[in-house]
Amino acid sequence: MKPDAIGEPVADLLPDLVALRRDLHANPELAYEEHRTAGIVAQSLRVLGLAVEESIGGTGVVGTLRGGRGTRSVALRADMDALPMVELGRSPHASRVQGKHHGCGHDGHTSMLIGAARQLARTGIDGTVHFIFQPAEEGQAGARRMIEDGLFERFPCDAVYALHNWPDLPLGQAQTRPGSIMAAADRFDITVRGRGGHAAQPHHTPDAILAASQLVAQLHTIVSRRIDPSESAVLSVTRIEGGHSHNVLPAEVRITGTVRSFDAVSQDRIEAALRDTANGIALGSGTQVAVDYRRYYPATINTPAEAMLALDAAQAIGLQAAEAPRAAFTSEDFAFMLQRKPGAYLWLGQGRADAGPEGEYPLHHPCYDFNDEALPVGVRWFCEVAHRALAAVPSGS
Repeated sequence: MKPDAIGEPVADLLPDLVALRRDLHANPELAYEEHRTAGIVAQSLRVLGLAVEESIGGTGVVGTLRGGRGTRSVALRADMDALPMVELGRSPHASRVQGKHHGCGHDGHTSMLIGAARQLARTGIDGTVHFIFQPAEEGQAGARRMIEDGLFERFPCDAVYALHNWPDLPLGQAQTRPGSIMAAADRFDITVRGRGGHAAQPHHTPDAILAASQLVAQLHTIVSRRIDPSESAVLSVTRIEGGHSHNVLPAEVRITGTVRSFDAVSQDRIEAALRDTANGIALGSGTQVAVDYRRYYPATINTPAEAMLALDAAQAIGLQAAEAPRAAFTSEDFAFMLQRKPGAYLWLGQGRADAGPEGEYPLHHPCYDFNDEALPVGVRWFCEVAHRALAAVPSGS
């Protein structure tokens, strides 16, 4: 089925949703700063007659819709924050805020979930739907903050669902899978310290740059030599800083990077190997090496029944829905919600048929822009998931 046919039942909602999405894109807000966005969300839900609570986990918003006599409840989640990056797109709705850009499509996710609230409010439901608008997904753990603020105690649900636009998939397709769908994300910051000195007299001081260079090379052997080849993991060094002059050996060099994995055993092994490698370089070079290793997002793991419900819902509205052949190494703090509740996370295709010669801009690219043609598809999927989840037989029944 073509995307325009999929969106036909919500076609009358689209002009307002497109305008909303582009307004959010033009006025991006970073993690825990989403005050304008949260205000728009809260007002949009209140005019529908939903019960609305704000300032959950900082700037989070939850709207609750109740209907019929059903006793089941489901939560649908969208993220609201933008990225701290400069937008290079030239659309009329390009970012008006220097250094802030909706480069991951959260403006689209927010608009789709508002659209779903509007559609479900007018068509009716049999049970309870909680619409979760989450702050700070981009590395700042807004989902965890909402949970710590009593999210699931204040808004009980039987399952929770979310989606992410996926430029790698054409518009009209969707994928997810039971089990791991996104990777755990760790960050490491390593400081290599020598004493500093004259570049012409390296024998007088431990060379922090040489030690850092050796360390970077060794770090990139950890996955290939310490992890079972049947397992999947990635370690990438993403930043090296040190030195200010051509004839001075710096006293300090800083290294930053990320590790992505899917299970705790690999995660433990990589961290231990990284620390051992750093200690070995320190011993061999005469430098001091300090490691700060943080596990900031766990793996995003779908529960099997809910993953199948997500795919069935996608197929029911006319999408080409298929089980994803593999998980992605990107990370997602929806993982914290899936640690607490059954649920699933869906990749919703938004690839444009008329993409330019460079192809579709990927997520986090300075020229990325959400494809508004995906808005009605996301609205329909959220609504179908809600109806199916409310009608589902509870596990163990």
